[in-house]
Amino acid sequence: MNKRINRNYLEISSIKDLNESIVGLDNYSLKFLDKPDFQLNKFFYRNVGKKHHWVDRLGWAEKEWIKYTSDEKVKTYILKKGEDLVGYFELIFHYNSNEVEIAYLGLLEEYHNKKLGSYLLTCAIKKSFLIKPKRVWVHTCSLDHKNALNNYIARGMKIFKKETITI
Repeated sequence: MNKRINRNYLEISSIKDLNESIVGLDNYSLKFLDKPDFQLNKFFYRNVGKKHHWVDRLGWAEKEWIKYTSDEKVKTYILKKGEDLVGYFELIFHYNSNEVEIAYLGLLEEYHNKKLGSYLLTCAIKKSFLIKPKRVWVHTCSLDHKNALNNYIARGMKIFKKETITI
């Protein structure tokens, strides 16, 4: 059975355009994985993406995960509450075009509806602008969390492309 999916591409060109989410985050911390851990990326991809049709990487072998997470262009950040895993985001630094892509961003289901998604996106955008790119961009689709598109727009991102695809 074919399903039509709406996909939106969004961008933000200046850190000044960021509408930060300020959330009381007692006992939460954001950690950069300075030593790549493909198991963590794989865990989040599978668990965050299971309800949103994230399927591109499900067939990856260990070698493919290691190659991806070890790439110097890929940066992974993990959100934790105490020692518990909460969410993550992956940034891909496209140095040739001076852009940063928010490749994946999401929370484990038990942390939904706590305003943590807006906080996590704020962090992703701020970390992206550390290298002063000309823009930070992301794409989201109608399979993603129901608040995803509104969160991107609320943080100051603008839609620059729309498309409908069939899967």
